[in-house]
Amino acid sequence: MFASVVTRHDGARRRGRRVALLLLAPLALSASASAGTGPGVAESERLSDERTSTRWAHSEQRGTTIRRLPVRTSRTVARLRYLTEDGFPEVYLVLRRWTDPHGRTWLKVRIPMRPNGRRGWVRDSALGPLNLVRTRLVVDRRRQRATLYRSGRQVWKSRIGVGSPNTPTPEGRFWIRERIKVPNAGGPYGPWAFGTSAYSRLSDWPGGGVIGIHGTNQPQLIPGRPSHGCIRVENQAIRRLALLMPVGTPVRIR
Repeated sequence: MFASVVTRHDGARRRGRRVALLLLAPLALSASASAGTGPGVAESERLSDERTSTRWAHSEQRGTTIRRLPVRTSRTVARLRYLTEDGFPEVYLVLRRWTDPHGRTWLKVRIPMRPNGRRGWVRDSALGPLNLVRTRLVVDRRRQRATLYRSGRQVWKSRIGVGSPNTPTPEGRFWIRERIKVPNAGGPYGPWAFGTSAYSRLSDWPGGGVIGIHGTNQPQLIPGRPSHGCIRVENQAIRRLALLMPVGTPVRIR
């Protein structure tokens, strides 16, 4: 009797361990990917350092699935889109490239969406040709200064205005998605505006709450914290920036 009870107990424990392993397998895969050992991570080729060499691409297949891992059965993170909220061709910053055992090439991209900071993998056929930029914009919210670098060398610097304490400019890694020459240079956005991949707290703001970098008709508020999250630059400085900063430029807000 005791032996049969022990046998049943051991069998139940073995079944329990098998169930536990099955339940933990997806978590282990996700953890290994985060640690750099999952599929498409440890073996992938780095395409962007987001400092002196950054690659980006437009989407060519709207609606294509962006996945958590470079596996066809991996969880969906988002879907590609053709256009930004303002109707410009959407820009995806490309971080890494990996070819799976079946010969399918995947690209790891940063995704312009809420919440900020999303990344995922998409088939390379869904994106257009890769473009290379060597610029990088650093926004310092505490010092209220912005600095543009090209190939690691400073080429532009300016005082700025940032978001108020209630509507702060978000911290993180972003990029330039739009360059807009504003028709009314004397208006609240000045002569130039840049749309970024960052989103503010105000999801109901016109255009979806995209954080912009733009000129101003209130230069007396710079430096300061006068905005709903956007980065304001004096008009003379934003004109110089428009000559130096291309689409795809990574933006580090800290």
